[in-house]
Amino acid sequence: MDVMAALKLIVGLGNPGPGYADTRHNVGAAWVREMARRYSIPLSLDTKFKGEIGRGLVAGVDIRFLLPSTFMNNSGEAVGSVSRFYKIDPSEILIAYDEVAFESGTAKLKHGGGSNGHNGVKSVVAGLGNNDGFFRLRIGVGHPGSKDQLIPYLTKQIPQQSEREQIAQSVSFAESIVVDVVQGQWQRAMTALHAPVPNASKTEPNPGET
Repeated sequence: MDVMAALKLIVGLGNPGPGYADTRHNVGAAWVREMARRYSIPLSLDTKFKGEIGRGLVAGVDIRFLLPSTFMNNSGEAVGSVSRFYKIDPSEILIAYDEVAFESGTAKLKHGGGSNGHNGVKSVVAGLGNNDGFFRLRIGVGHPGSKDQLIPYLTKQIPQQSEREQIAQSVSFAESIVVDVVQGQWQRAMTALHAPVPNASKTEPNPGET
């Protein structure tokens, strides 16, 4: 069915602090922060929820944005806390995060499924009572080619200008379908977002643990 329940919570995964802000692992958090800015929804730290949270209207839909203030591997603490307090079902949540299985310049929507080795997603599943029925916005950041290089590639290295432009392209694509997403028009959003993108191809390495 094209129309599903409208979203109530959009979460961006990343690590806290300025040292991580421009790394590949933080593209999900960067996307959510930009969406909050675009829709004039201020984010403020709420220690009760272990994250920055804000509420406002996006295309007439009442939405909360959340940026966990914990490290990536504990993101589920914030997501679970907000979900329980506001009685938000996992099916009404979108999690945005970096995806090493996609080249930079690619973004994909998905509902449910495994974590593909992403520890932030694993934590969210656990925080929601082992429920993986949330939506995901996977923003491609590429893979270094070796599992041993993955952690510094994601958390320490700042992408070169050409790659930053590719990541910005995928983020821009994701921004373009946000109205469909918040209104529950998932099939339409997926069709638009998953259209072939020049110079961006999907790869499926075994990403390992991130």
